[in-house]
This record gives sequence, structure tokens and C-alpha cells, in this order.
Amino acid sequence: MAPPHIALILVITLIWGFNFVAGKAGVNEIPPILFTGLRFLLLSVMLVPFLRIHRGQMWPIFVISMTMGGVHFALFYGGLAAAEDVSTVAIAVQLGVPFSTIMSILFLNEKVYWRRWSGIALSFLGVMVIGFDPKVFTYIEGLLLVVAAAFVGSIAMIFMRRLKDVPVFQLQAWIALLSWPLLFLFSAIMEQDQLDAIKSASWLGWSGVLYTAIGASLIGHAGMYYLLQRYEVTQTAPLTLLAPIWGVVFSVLLLGDTLTERMLIGGVMTLIGVGIVSLRQKVLVDTGP
Repeated sequence: MAPPHIALILVITLIWGFNFVAGKAGVNEIPPILFTGLRFLLLSVMLVPFLRIHRGQMWPIFVISMTMGGVHFALFYGGLAAAEDVSTVAIAVQLGVPFSTIMSILFLNEKVYWRRWSGIALSFLGVMVIGFDPKVFTYIEGLLLVVAAAFVGSIAMIFMRRLKDVPVFQLQAWIALLSWPLLFLFSAIMEQDQLDAIKSASWLGWSGVLYTAIGASLIGHAGMYYLLQRYEVTQTAPLTLLAPIWGVVFSVLLLGDTLTERMLIGGVMTLIGVGIVSLRQKVLVDTGP
């Protein structure tokens, strides 16, 4: 990989790593489902020019929008709001990689050999180690929501693998457009004081909305798509594991997260396991954290 492209992927992982902190700042002031809806509303406005009808593929695009878009991110930001430590969220959401691999075995008849099975087992074992940390028990529901988000996202991955000739921005445009009405409906049913939250949100909360939409979705995924057009996924996927590492670093430095020994051990186990699986992954398109 050329040095400029290495620099680009480092910038992308920095953007994605800081996204965990930006998201946490946002959901501290804006209810998580409403926050997610605002993110996708902003994103849909920016991506309207990319909307195209893909005949014969609109049903899987709809399913992807509901799973990877509305449900996945509602669960993810709900977990982020409930969790005290952003670090555990940054690591647990990486379970989407082994989840999607298991889904591909069940529904796409893909073959997986012992190396990837060992990575899958190690990644889940790492999250179990984190989950049994006494500190994590105080917000275990947040961790479970993030794991559920990773599982729902893996369902979307299966449908993504069946798409043909749908560029990344066109897919993101449909995900955003179809997600925010559902999220606003969920927010109206499940959350309270939305208008007060919008009126009282500080520049920090609104910066979280802007950053997740522009930084993580537009800049991060445009850059990654550019790299995937030039390099094999085995060269790029392992480097994306820097994103949760940066997320841990930023959460410790900026949010004062405290990492226990068990959390560190479990985190390393999970990231190594995901790395083993990623080395054998096919190219996937997702919307990131």
C-alpha cells in the first residue's frame, strides 16, 4: 500500500475512533433514537442527488435500510447512552464481523475453516471476559444493546452481499432516507421531551449530530470505498481495527474512562479475533459506527 493511502486509512480510523466520543456527547443531550434520526435526516439531505431507483433490488435495499439503518443505529446509540465507558462499546460493536461471517455460513453457504472459526471463538470469548467485569455489570444493558446492534447489522451484511452495481453513496442515500422517518416514529413512541432536548441541546450535542453524519458517514466511508477500489480487503480490513483502538484512546483521554485489567484483556482478545476473521473477509459496504 502506497504511503499516501496508508496515511488516508489512518485518518479514516481516527475519524471513526473519535466518532464514539462524538456520539456519546450527542446522546448525553439528545435521546438516542432521536439523535440517530437527526443524523440520518441530515445525511439524507446531503445525499439526495445520489438517489437512484435500482429495479429488482429495491426490496433488499429496503431491508438493509431498516436493519443497518434504523434498527442497528437505534440499538447502538441506545447502548452508547446507557454505557458508562465508551471503550467497551467501541470494542463490542466489532462483533459485527464474526456475526456476519456466521450469517454467511448459514444463508450463503460460504465455507469457513479453522482459522476463521478460531477468530470467531476468540472474539466472542473476549466480549464475555469484558461482560463479566464487575464494573461493566453496572451498565450491562448498554453492552447487550451494542451486541444486539452488531447482530442486526450482520443481517444487513447478508443482503448487502447480494446487491449488484449499487454505488456506496447511492446505498447510503437510501439508508438515510428510509431510516429517519422510522426513527422519528420510534422516538415519538419510546422517548420523551424530544422538543425540549432539541431546544436545550448545546453546540456539543449538535456537533455530535454533524460529526456522525459528515465525518463518519460521508468522509470516512468515501475514503474507505476509494481504498477498496484499489486494494484487496485483506490489506485494508486489519487496519480498520485501529478505529476501536482510537476509540478507547479518545474515551480515556477525553471522557476519563477507566480501563480495568479484565476489560483490557477482553478487548485485546476481541480485536485479535476480529482481525483473524477480517483477514478472510470479502468486501462489504456498511455505514460504520
